[in-house]
Amino acid sequence: MPSFHVLIAGGGIGGLCLAQGLRKAGIDCTVFESAPDVGRSGYRLHMNGAGGRALQECLPENLFELYMQTSRTTPRREVLVLLDHLGNELGARPHIGPPNDPVRPHTAVNRRTLRQIMNVGMEEVVRFGRTVTGFEEDGDQVRVRLDDGSSVTGDVLVAADGINSVVRRQLLPEVPIVDTGALGAYSLAPLTDELVATLPDALFDGFAGASGPDGAMLVFGIYQPRRPITKAVAELAPGASIDPVDPYIMVNLGIMPGTEFSREVPDLWKASPEERHAVLRRATRGWHPALAGLVEHIDTSTIFPVAVRRLQPADPWPTSRVTLLGDAIHAMPPSFGAGANSALRDAAALTRALTASVHGEMPLLMAIAEYEAEMRAEVFPVLRASADPRAFEPDFLPDDLSVPGRT
Repeated sequence: MPSFHVLIAGGGIGGLCLAQGLRKAGIDCTVFESAPDVGRSGYRLHMNGAGGRALQECLPENLFELYMQTSRTTPRREVLVLLDHLGNELGARPHIGPPNDPVRPHTAVNRRTLRQIMNVGMEEVVRFGRTVTGFEEDGDQVRVRLDDGSSVTGDVLVAADGINSVVRRQLLPEVPIVDTGALGAYSLAPLTDELVATLPDALFDGFAGASGPDGAMLVFGIYQPRRPITKAVAELAPGASIDPVDPYIMVNLGIMPGTEFSREVPDLWKASPEERHAVLRRATRGWHPALAGLVEHIDTSTIFPVAVRRLQPADPWPTSRVTLLGDAIHAMPPSFGAGANSALRDAAALTRALTASVHGEMPLLMAIAEYEAEMRAEVFPVLRASADPRAFEPDFLPDDLSVPGRT
């Protein structure tokens, strides 16, 4: 195999999956991640067939099995259930993406656990504490500038550096970041036997959302690993640095602009943990006692605010040795739980494209162009649907979305 080196800006889920896939294919790469280590941002990730297949394609067998064993136990129904504030089911919507594994469906994983799994064996590949600040293309090479004043040269640069991507801003400066005006607060409640006994069955399905008459919205997601993480790691990746995680239920508050509830919310970034918890309590005033009681069980230290932003779908751009994946090109609201899955899909598709080029099956720029065209065709409809105001209606499934069982 000829000498070929891929530079990856960003060591999040998409960047790490790409690095694992390239290494599995025998292609050298380096990941530059600005954080000092694997971050703790985010909690439970919804997974679908596309994300699970991408991981199976890119990870070595033992790490994919570790992902499977630390993923969520199979739910009763793999759907998004929508409830009213009194716990009545309003409807259920199938998840998007290709059909899932029929035996062990890929339904949810703990975000930090997944990133730690994808970091196993990557000590010589991932450079923590190194931030890409720009690039220059020079014929058959791309030179990447780093925040310490140094530079590195490779054959391809992949932007996997999220919605604030420095690489995208230089490559596609006309693509705007859209502030949706929606806010959120993410939190966890330990999933004790006592709490489980109080919760409606719908909360144990794939995902559940409930909304109140004042516009407050809560989304619930269970994380119960199929096997204790420490035991799975000891068998499948002995010595790997992967934290134990006890079962929990993620409780996400959605604050939509213009609602009655939104006018009661203080500045969540300046609020104390107790004040944030009070906002969640206020959201569930008059709700079903089980839902209001769940909010009381939230670990206050886990509450953190988020602003919901997205990218505008980009018009086709000239293909070069600089390309993009994941949130760097199609950051989307969490309406369909598709952000991480789309990034993983990109990583597997780009791995295939670069591998085909390195093996002489097609010219490099043609391979990248095909990857980009396929990504726009498959993921941009999901981005548009996720940004649609109807995204949380139970019967909203645009015709151009892939849905299992729909002909």
